This record gives sequence, C-alpha cells and structure tokens, in this order.
Amino acid sequence: MPYPIDKKLVVAISSSAVFDMLEADKVFREQGEEAYRSYQLQQLDQPFSKGVAFPFIRRLLHLNSVFRDEQPVEVIVLSRNDPDTGRRFFESCKHYDLQISRGAFLCGKDPYPYVDSFNASLFLSANENDVRSAIGAGMPAGLVLPTKASDEPDSDELRVAFDFDGVLAGDEAENVYQEKGLELFHHAEQAKASQPLQPGPLNDLAIKLSYWQKFEAKRKKEDPSFEPMLRIAIVTARNAPAHKRFVRTLQEWGLNATETFFMGGIDKSRVLRVFKPHLFLDDQLSHLQGIADEIPCVHIPFGSVNKA
Repeated sequence: MPYPIDKKLVVAISSSAVFDMLEADKVFREQGEEAYRSYQLQQLDQPFSKGVAFPFIRRLLHLNSVFRDEQPVEVIVLSRNDPDTGRRFFESCKHYDLQISRGAFLCGKDPYPYVDSFNASLFLSANENDVRSAIGAGMPAGLVLPTKASDEPDSDELRVAFDFDGVLAGDEAENVYQEKGLELFHHAEQAKASQPLQPGPLNDLAIKLSYWQKFEAKRKKEDPSFEPMLRIAIVTARNAPAHKRFVRTLQEWGLNATETFFMGGIDKSRVLRVFKPHLFLDDQLSHLQGIADEIPCVHIPFGSVNKA
C-alpha cells in the first residue's frame, strides 16, 4: 500500500538547512567534486554540527512522539548531493535521533521541482537560487540565514513565528503600501475589511500547524496533565485599523495563533527576543537582519518587495 504522504504535514529540507556543512562546502569549492565525495565518506562517522533549522526540525518531528497514532509529520531531504555523500546526512540524522528516512539525492540537479511531488508545505534551503526558483514556480520555500543561535536540548516546545503579508497572506495589501504609502494603505484596508486576503506561500504550513495546535488543546481538556508543545505567533507590521482585515482573513482560513503582535512599525525584534521562536519567517530581509544572529530566521523571497 502506498505511503500516505498527502495526509502528512511535510517539510522538505536541503542537507545544508538542518546541518552546518560549511567545512564540506569549502572542500567542494576549493578541491572539486571528487575530493568532496571522498571527504564525506572519510567523515562518515563524524556527524555534522547542528544547522539553522535543526531546532525547528527536531521539535517538529517530536510531534510524532506526541501523536503516536496519527504520526502527523514527515521531513524529507531534497539534496543536490549524490547518494554516496548523502550517507553522511543519514548517519548524522541517526546520531541526533532525527527520524528522516525519505528524500531525493539529485547529483547536482535542481531539487525544487520535487517539492510538490512530496506534498511539502515548506522547502528550507541554504541555496538562494533554489529558494527563488521554487518561489518563482509557486512553491513554498524559504532561505535559512546564518545564525549563532543554539538549540535548547532540554525543551521540546516548538515556537514558530510568521510574518503576515507576503508570507501567510499574499502581497496585495503590501503592494498598496509600497506604491501608495501608509495613509492610502490604511484607507484601502478599511474599505476591504470584510474581504479576506488571498493565501500566501506559507498559508498551508501555518494551517496544518494550527490544526495540531487545536488537537493539543482538545487533549489538554481530556487530560489536564498533558502539556501542549506548539506555540504559533504572527508578528505583523499592521496595526489598527488594518487589523480588521487581518482578523477577517484568519477567520476565513480557520487559523488560530497562540500570540499575535500588531507592531505598527515597531522593530519586530523587540517581541521576537521574548517569544524566542525556533523559526521566524518573513518576506523582508530588513526585518530579519538585526535578529538573525540570535534567532533562526528564514527569508521568504515572495512578492514585489523581493523583485530585483
């Protein structure tokens, strides 16, 4: 019987998103492909260090331990590596007890065309060209940014923070702001307050996470000793009166957030340092650059603000 991938919350990752592969990449750049393959095989017993997306991926997979009957999560590797050098990836997964067993090793070919094949709600990569190609093809993708943030090994709580416009929602409203300014943006949003926005690239991911968050709340009612582990925050530059369309849109999607922040131009890092997400996803680099050293950040190069 086929594996029911269409019923899972699927995240696709490149090997360099979940592990730190800078040393191996340096061998590839300076010595070429054959030396790189040889190096990886020689280092087979040496697990990679944890990368930017590691804290997020570890906790996401932990949902399968919480919901043992449902097994809601699948993490897939989509790699430009060949299967031989991919062996070190799987050995590293085994070392860290990351239950990742499926994926594609493409020997230098573009990985993004396979995002839909695996029903992925997000493709995380450290390769900017792959991410932009995926977004250009209408697929949900994000570029992991370098960070000095470390994992909290004693905690399984998963905290994810999303920007709204250009990430969860499309960039219709953001285009008005960019082209006409803040005052006309507010006028337009008040006029359309009852009209939900179109979904953005990560809408499906947030809705699926929200579903399991609601499932946790249901279990908490049935078993007071159960401790929910999912916290979803939306950190938006919107403020009143533009919040009305935001609320209407989330109602239309059936999406709940644990915490919502209407920043109205205040630096988002001020609340992110308190919430401490294991992944913060935003479509504007200016919102990420000041905090990426401290918090794992993902750039979603979607919409007009990201066009050259």
